[in-house]
Amino acid sequence: MELYEMSANELSLMLREKKCSSEEITRSVLDRIKSTDDKVGAYLTVCEENALSKAREVDAKFAKGEQLSPLAGIPIGIKDNISTKGILTTCASKMLYNYVPPFDAFVIGKINAADMVITGKLNMDEFAMGSSTENSHFKKTHNPHDLDRVPGGSSGGSAAAVAAGSAVVTLGSDTGGSIRMPASYCGTVGLKPTYGAVSRYGLVAFASSLDQIGPLARNVTDAAMLFGTICGHDSMDATSADREYPDFAGKLNSDVKGLRIGVPKEYFGEGVDDSVKQAVMNTVRELEKKGAQLVDISLPSTKYALNAYYIISSAEASSNLARFDGVKYGYRTENYDSLIDMYEKTRSEGFGDEVKRRIMLGTFVLSSGFFDAYYKKAKLVALKIVEEFNEAFGRCDIIATPATPGTAFRLGENMGDPTKMYAADICTVTVNIAGLPAVSVPCGKVNGLPAGLQFIGKKFDEQTLLNSALAVEELYGETRPVNV
Repeated sequence: MELYEMSANELSLMLREKKCSSEEITRSVLDRIKSTDDKVGAYLTVCEENALSKAREVDAKFAKGEQLSPLAGIPIGIKDNISTKGILTTCASKMLYNYVPPFDAFVIGKINAADMVITGKLNMDEFAMGSSTENSHFKKTHNPHDLDRVPGGSSGGSAAAVAAGSAVVTLGSDTGGSIRMPASYCGTVGLKPTYGAVSRYGLVAFASSLDQIGPLARNVTDAAMLFGTICGHDSMDATSADREYPDFAGKLNSDVKGLRIGVPKEYFGEGVDDSVKQAVMNTVRELEKKGAQLVDISLPSTKYALNAYYIISSAEASSNLARFDGVKYGYRTENYDSLIDMYEKTRSEGFGDEVKRRIMLGTFVLSSGFFDAYYKKAKLVALKIVEEFNEAFGRCDIIATPATPGTAFRLGENMGDPTKMYAADICTVTVNIAGLPAVSVPCGKVNGLPAGLQFIGKKFDEQTLLNSALAVEELYGETRPVNV
């Protein structure tokens, strides 16, 4: 087995047993990028020189006998909307095609402190707006399981890199399912943490009340290790939770005896592929055989969630993206007659169609005369969704649903129909609206393509989610990189 095929946990043990070096691991991953990325398109920027230099630095620390973090020396890819000092951070947009941040995001500070090796920046839907990674200004990312299909979005590059073996673990961001959907489509583990568990400082904002950074990995242990590395309080983020976090990886336990698993009927109805429903239900019934208790629950406001999500997220996006005007950094139009003309041309030329669509929608729902009719009602729906989750968690410990309504669709299949593209988020948006944690874990294949089971948990109860995901992983086995 090649080093790039191995999990972070396996490689961590090998490093400590001196069976390999960080430089060897990093070269294996960089070679894998060179051999696959022309077909997969996961990376926008590859940091080969910096990665090898960091790997050698870590090897020197190991040689001196220093006590290092469990993830020291492990290569990691970073979604391109997370600020990396001195490394291009484009958000896959023409608007930021030349932007090199002067600072690191909080999570990058954590990654660096853990002595992980950053291999590069990963493709995404422009400004994290999309469900297929077809909205990138620079390239389309392909699903390693079937290169004619999408990897999901917006963290498609992050999931595809893990599935292809061109990264051991990656970071993505999740505003309405952007970690869990690509994890499901690409057959990886993806964790969307509780809102506030991971600092948003240095994450280029899409919708500030919904965005969260989280890990993608080939197994649950790796996801737990990476989440434990990046979580924690940050005084630079007013929404960051000041609390203690457990050793998630150290406390992993796949025993589900007595675990109450809620099964909401709304997630198994119209719009969800029958084969996906069956894969998810077969899995939870296997957990029932191991001692879990299945509880029928209802979350009736789920039918309004998609509409509420797109109103709220677009409203926040229209505000957040107002800063991109061609004045301070990024793209600026070449020919203009006045300041206003420069603003208009820069934003018209710099943003892609999907970003423009959401800015216009958001500006509309916040405008005078429509605020009460749309935005205020959407926020009331959000409150109702929170109430229903709270009531449900009085009867169960976690909730099981499909991660996506179907398997990965073909490239170009939904590009001409935005509403059909938005519907792919139907299983995931409620989690962000309620600020809850959720994980997507592979639960077999449907017609040869990966399917994902989503567990939704109580706030800051990622441990129960990860434990439950581990029980599912033991049913199907850990995933390994696919042949590309």
